[in-house]
Amino acid sequence: MNGAPSVRGAIESSGLVPVDARVLLAHVLGCDRAWLVAHAGDRLAHEQAQAFFALATRRRDGEPVAYLTGRREFWGLDLAVTPAVLIPRPETETLVEVALARLPVDRGVRILDLGTGSGAIALALARARPLAEVVATDVSPDALEVARSNAARLATGNVAFVRSDWYADVPPGRYDAIVSNPPYIAQDDPHLREGDLRFEPRGALASGVTGLSALAAIVAGARDRLAPGGFVAVEHGFDQGAAVRRLFETAAFASVEAFRDLAGIWRVVAGRVPGAP
Repeated sequence: MNGAPSVRGAIESSGLVPVDARVLLAHVLGCDRAWLVAHAGDRLAHEQAQAFFALATRRRDGEPVAYLTGRREFWGLDLAVTPAVLIPRPETETLVEVALARLPVDRGVRILDLGTGSGAIALALARARPLAEVVATDVSPDALEVARSNAARLATGNVAFVRSDWYADVPPGRYDAIVSNPPYIAQDDPHLREGDLRFEPRGALASGVTGLSALAAIVAGARDRLAPGGFVAVEHGFDQGAAVRRLFETAAFASVEAFRDLAGIWRVVAGRVPGAP
C-alpha cells in the first residue's frame, strides 16, 4: 500500500495557506486546481509527495510561489518568471487598463515600456493592440531574456526588446505612449526585508532615498520622446500619488489624472502632451 498522503492530506499537512498549497501541488502534478478538488481522495505517488513537500518547505521559508512554479498569470497571460524579474501583480493591471483606454484600436501607434521585467505590460498591450509597435526596455540582460522568452512562447511579434537604462539607449523617434512600472520603494524601507520582497531583484523595487528617483527620471524625460497628443502613465506606491502628480505638473503635462487600483488605492498617474495625436 502506498504510504504517501492523499491530495487532501498533503494540502492539509503542508503548513501552508490552502491557496498556496493548491497552486504548488497542481504544479507538481501537472494539473489544474479543479482536478485537485475532484480527486481530493487520490493518493500521491511517493515522488510526487516528496516534490510537493520540498516546495512547501521553501514556501514556508518565504520563497514566492511564482518563483517556485516559474509561472504567474497577468492580464490573462501565462508568464514565465524567475528571480531575475519582479513578480507581476494585480495592481499593475490598472496601468494596462489606463493605457488601453487611451490607445486607438484601428491604427498603428508606438509604445515604449520602460523597465519591462518579465514583459508583462508590454505583452499585454501588444496583444490587445496588434497594430502597435511596442519597444520594451530593461537594464538587466537576465530580465530581457525572460521577457523575450515570454514573447516567443506567446507568439507576440510586435514587441522589440532593448537593453537600456531608462531612456539612455531607447530607439529614436517619437512615441504615442510611454508606460512604466518602475522601482518606487525607498532604499531603506523595512518592507524590503519582509515577505516575497526579500527574494525579488532589489533594482526592480527600490529607487533612491524617497523611492521617487526612477519616477522623476521617467516623467522628466517623457515629453522629449512623446508625439503631440501622446501620453505617459506610471505606477507608483500607495503613498506617492500627490508627489507623482507634482512631477507631472512640473513637467508641464496636460490632463493629469490619477487612478485607483482594485483595492481602492491610488496607483497610477497619467498625463498627456498638448496637441493633436
